Amino acid sequence: MGLDPRTWFSRSTLRKDAVAGAILGVEAVPDGLAAGLLAGVNPLAGLYGYLFGMVGAAVLTSSAFMAVQATSAMALVVSDAGLESLPNPERGLFTLAILTGIIMVIAGLLRGGRLISFVPTAVMTGFVTAIGVNIILGQLSNFTGYQAQGANRLLKTIDVFLHVGQWNIPSLVVGAIAVLIIVVLLPTRVGSMGLVIAVVVGSACAVVLNAWVQNPVVLLRDIVDVPRGLPAPVLPSIADAPTLLIPALSLTFIGLVQGAAVSAGIPTADGRRADANRDFMGQGLGNVVSGLFQGMPVGGSMSGSSLIVQAGAKTRLSLFVAGAVMAVVVFLLADVVAFVAMPALAGLLIVVGWRAIKPSRVYSVMKSGALPTTIMAVTFGLTLVIPLQFAVLVGVGLGVILYVAEQSNSVRVRAVRLTDDGRMRETDPPAVVPPGEVLVLQPYGSLFFASAPVFERRLPEVSRESSGSVVIVRLRGTDEIGLSHVEVLRRFAAQLRDADSTLKVVATQDRVISQLAAGGLTADIGADNVYRGTEWVGEGLRRAYADARAEVED
Repeated sequence: MGLDPRTWFSRSTLRKDAVAGAILGVEAVPDGLAAGLLAGVNPLAGLYGYLFGMVGAAVLTSSAFMAVQATSAMALVVSDAGLESLPNPERGLFTLAILTGIIMVIAGLLRGGRLISFVPTAVMTGFVTAIGVNIILGQLSNFTGYQAQGANRLLKTIDVFLHVGQWNIPSLVVGAIAVLIIVVLLPTRVGSMGLVIAVVVGSACAVVLNAWVQNPVVLLRDIVDVPRGLPAPVLPSIADAPTLLIPALSLTFIGLVQGAAVSAGIPTADGRRADANRDFMGQGLGNVVSGLFQGMPVGGSMSGSSLIVQAGAKTRLSLFVAGAVMAVVVFLLADVVAFVAMPALAGLLIVVGWRAIKPSRVYSVMKSGALPTTIMAVTFGLTLVIPLQFAVLVGVGLGVILYVAEQSNSVRVRAVRLTDDGRMRETDPPAVVPPGEVLVLQPYGSLFFASAPVFERRLPEVSRESSGSVVIVRLRGTDEIGLSHVEVLRRFAAQLRDADSTLKVVATQDRVISQLAAGGLTADIGADNVYRGTEWVGEGLRRAYADARAEVED
């Protein structure tokens, strides 16, 4: 799958990979700083996460163009992770990245990529929409130059607008210039490089304004010292690992979702289908490398991956070139990077947040029904008001609830009519079991515990007039039946027996037959009333039907 380094170097691809890597590397510098700003940590941690996470992951991913970066969603989880309560918050950040990477690698080895199919669209739409809103709200302080107070982003937003008179006008000007440049340039051929241009121009304006105004615009050098060179490796804090477990699990889930989107949406170099589980392990390795070199948690980035493909990359060498370009910037242009203006980065993030909000997706979920709409709304609301690591886990739980609810309501029961010419015809079942007849019922759907009440309601009623009948429940196509469903059949059999009628069951799978016996149904109706189906479709049913006809006519 392209992991042999000898396949990366070719005269036909080297130039294109170098150009694409250079474009991504230059664009990733302001983007990485913005990710650190969004996470509320040292912005350099975002820069290092982009550099080392991307290079580390590229060694292992099956998707040759997967750019593993500090994504907005992961940055928000880091922001809510409570790192400030740790004895050493910076070391806690690096520990969180390494712990997330270890969990990702383990999940990839256990083929955790399959879990993505259990995340409903309603949950993801509510989550992604709230992420976009959170990004915007979280940057209003940096954009306006007023440091808001509040327990969460909503309260801080209210505080920002209650103190309009304390906004820093130069900061607003710089942020507005950055937003305007991005909005104008993104639809053009300049594309994502407009982000770089916006930050450069906005920062230049900030430097000019700071020479004239009394309340200066905050620059990166005002927050941290920008070192000339790459960071030294650090070891994680084992003592902080238990405290960081929940945010690490949330980051793992987000990485799973984002990585799966990249795996499915970005073509591989050889045209083969990407291995989502190996991409997951690649993200894990990227997190471990990022944490070791003082970077923040990272994950598969659709925007970064799309950019490098659109720039003409041909092999994964382009990702290593991007890392090298970022390293050169850190080595040679550290003094320039120090002048990056925080409102310009905030403007960049506000545009990113706005673009993450997709009204068409929200409308699609609303059209699909009341339950998905409610779950989307709950996920959206929780993501806004509670720490994001808990909102992610709640969203997963809501996804399970939605899946169970949908599956439980999907159970149907049909009546099967056998004709003299050997054909079978399905119709709606009668409301009441008719007297002196053979009635064949075929259930469809998932027969697990939550659907048992629905299954019971779908069965015809048994009245005093339902005497002398035989009801055959055909379980062909059912691989497993829960004990709650067996209990429903036992009650149905008892009702038929009280009405002087009989229940027969036809099942094909050995497991289903064993579960019928374990649940007590076989003992209730007799082993001779449980028929085993064969590979010949309808053979077991016809035997049961012939016996039933004989009993009714006797």
